[in-house]
Amino acid sequence: MRRCFVCAADMLGPSERHLTYPGGHRRTFPLACGACGVLLAVGADPKSCRAHLARSLSEPLFASDPAAPYGLDLYTLRIAATGRSLGIRPLDEAGRTELRHPHGTRAARAGLFTLEASGGCMVSLGLLCRPADRDDVLAALPVHAVWADDVAILIDGPEMAAVPMPVAGFAIGAVRVAARPLDGDFAAQRNALQGLARHGWMLQLDSDEVLSPEAGRLLPALAALAEAQGVASIGLARANRVDGVLSDVFPDVQYRLNRTGLRYAGRVHERPVLDGGWPESFITLHGRIEHRLSGAHVRARSRRYEALDPGRGRPEEAIALLRPYAD
Repeated sequence: MRRCFVCAADMLGPSERHLTYPGGHRRTFPLACGACGVLLAVGADPKSCRAHLARSLSEPLFASDPAAPYGLDLYTLRIAATGRSLGIRPLDEAGRTELRHPHGTRAARAGLFTLEASGGCMVSLGLLCRPADRDDVLAALPVHAVWADDVAILIDGPEMAAVPMPVAGFAIGAVRVAARPLDGDFAAQRNALQGLARHGWMLQLDSDEVLSPEAGRLLPALAALAEAQGVASIGLARANRVDGVLSDVFPDVQYRLNRTGLRYAGRVHERPVLDGGWPESFITLHGRIEHRLSGAHVRARSRRYEALDPGRGRPEEAIALLRPYAD
């Protein structure tokens, strides 16, 4: 198994973690995923693991099986559940504490519920673009009216206060366009976009990224789950398609669904700053961001990022992005 059977990350490595099951049975796992945290037995078969997990997630109460070829703590169970559009409810105070301090040693046990496409926390949609992309971004907005009623577009250009733009499916004034110079600082641009949101959460996309309306419809429910469990940032898998081919850099998690008070740091490869560290975030597997790139853009981007922020441009990432996806 090269990739994690839960989140598909190529981050499996040695582990000394263990889980304790009801009745006191203690089990040590030699492998773990560095992304979602799932634990694996030697020789675990991904197809069998997926089938077993799917059956376990079909019940209203998830109870870890001590004989399964994998193990989950509560934090990892929350991630795995989103892949089937489910949320989790800890059964006790110890469980609520474990979500705030992963990865725990108790085998996961929790209530499950369906993430509904209605209700939840209102989520604003924010988009970053260049002046040349503005009209295309506006033309693509109507499909998002099924889940978003507040849209802010920030253009890389001379400073301009937000002005309303009429877009089919949205109320008057719901879509606004503003501008400020990027000036080589992606975190500052994202922070400015956060400041344009009218709701407590915002999903940010770039002009060359797409999220399906079906995935968008569950964002309010995910934001509500996060609010209830002390989470400020949610990462979505991103599929990079270079010249139409899925890249080996997958799931390329992007922390783009955030409380609007959260701020990003880093001139390039920017990430949200979490006061309590990564436990205040989790990954959702319910949908993914589609990212369209050209090979020429990939090569030029790494060089440009390295020039903007020496040592953080990740020139090695260009090689991985140009490599086709493999299990």
